[in-house]
Amino acid sequence: MILGVYWYFKFPENLYNFSFFKFFEGYGGHADNEAELVARVQLENIDDFIKKLEALKTQFKHAFLHLNISGNQMIISIGGHLLFDFYFQLALEVKELLIRENAISLDSSLPFTSERTQTFHMERNHSGKIEHRFLQLVGSDFKKNNAENLSIRIDCNLPLTDKEHFIKDLLPICKEENINVFYYKDHDFNNHCNLMLFFTNGRQTKDTLQIVNFNTFGSKIKQLTQKYPLHFGHLEGLKYYPKNEPHVEMMVDKEYILGEN
Repeated sequence: MILGVYWYFKFPENLYNFSFFKFFEGYGGHADNEAELVARVQLENIDDFIKKLEALKTQFKHAFLHLNISGNQMIISIGGHLLFDFYFQLALEVKELLIRENAISLDSSLPFTSERTQTFHMERNHSGKIEHRFLQLVGSDFKKNNAENLSIRIDCNLPLTDKEHFIKDLLPICKEENINVFYYKDHDFNNHCNLMLFFTNGRQTKDTLQIVNFNTFGSKIKQLTQKYPLHFGHLEGLKYYPKNEPHVEMMVDKEYILGEN
């Protein structure tokens, strides 16, 4: 699974500029659909261009690319429910390829009947079914440049005397499991503590892509229940819900994750 900064509802303003591609936002909810970067173009040699696209796609194994083809016209779609930076980097590379091929950008509203299609699938990066029910996948509200963030969240509680040591024991697990962002919220009460832990990463580019195995990460967290009187979930209801400002233990790309400069 890839964690970190992504775009779905809004375009990453001030970060990318496309002369061929248009951004189509996702909708979520009952009308759930993928966000897409779409280009409609006309080319002299479609089949030769597809071979070049296929070679380019090998550098972006975790992105999805789909082609609809009709004569010398093509609709190129790059999309997903989480558009990480490497999706936009792929679109930039395709744009440069289109420029070199003297492609003509076409009006997407004109009639188009697909005669054939070709799909370049993404390489699967998940670790199968999530085995640990205490792991929650959560998104965020909008941060810098309309960014959102995908994180693992764990709600738990333990005696206050164990809190500091427990937090320190989480740091090497993060480093081992390819996680470089860890922060938490807490609420101390009656010598006890409710914790809300967040684990994620920063911007995911082609050359610095991070894959997190949920199940090995969860297993290491669960092992800490043998060392500490740790329980998953919160105690005492909303009165003691962790609502304070986050305590940061590990951080990159802070403005895209916490919305601070």
